[in-house]
Amino acid sequence: MSTIVNVFVESPDTRSERRFDLHITVEQLKAKLELITGIPVQNQKIVVENNDGQTIAQLTDDSKQLGYYSLSNLQTLKVIDTNPSTSFTGQLSDTSNVEKFELSEEAYAKRTDTVLAYKQQHKMGRFAPPSESPSPVPQVNIPIGARCEVESTEEGLHKRGTVRFVGPTKFAKTGVWVGVEYDEPIGRNDGSVQGERYFTCRPNYGVFVRPDRVKIGDFPVEEIDFDDEEI
Repeated sequence: MSTIVNVFVESPDTRSERRFDLHITVEQLKAKLELITGIPVQNQKIVVENNDGQTIAQLTDDSKQLGYYSLSNLQTLKVIDTNPSTSFTGQLSDTSNVEKFELSEEAYAKRTDTVLAYKQQHKMGRFAPPSESPSPVPQVNIPIGARCEVESTEEGLHKRGTVRFVGPTKFAKTGVWVGVEYDEPIGRNDGSVQGERYFTCRPNYGVFVRPDRVKIGDFPVEEIDFDDEEI
């Protein structure tokens, strides 16, 4: 049969679970409890309580072993300080005499080292800017790979090519753009803008235009005529 018991030790400032040998005396127990509770041996009054908090014994005879009091598992050894003025027990948990530091809301708002100031600086929580719902992307019936002609302000100039991209872009906050690969090097890019690639083509063959400037149809590639003196 085991002679070790697991009990709870409770004092004004502590509560913990401990293991004790039933063969030690109450005097030896008090020496151990002084290290746990901070209550001097001469000031200790030890009461044994059951799980319901009812007192079932008092360890009054220092010479008796713990087994004499039928100490069993999960009971509580309640250590009472008979002279708290000398051992200062209970003062760690008693905050009634502690002066409280109070700061008005106005003074708190003026400080720069507070959570409030941090949230204001980093625009967090209620200081975050209102989120803007992204505008819905309009549907554009321009298929990728379709032949097209881009509206031109120059008379007689037909800007023909192939649709390579349709959708929103990072270089414009709103709307849909159409990426076109021209048949001739009359474009502005190679399918990328500001480091973001949307399609791939040769340099100066790519361009991005609004959908209303694009006409879809069976536009053949126009031959480029050179003068006899040009090669």
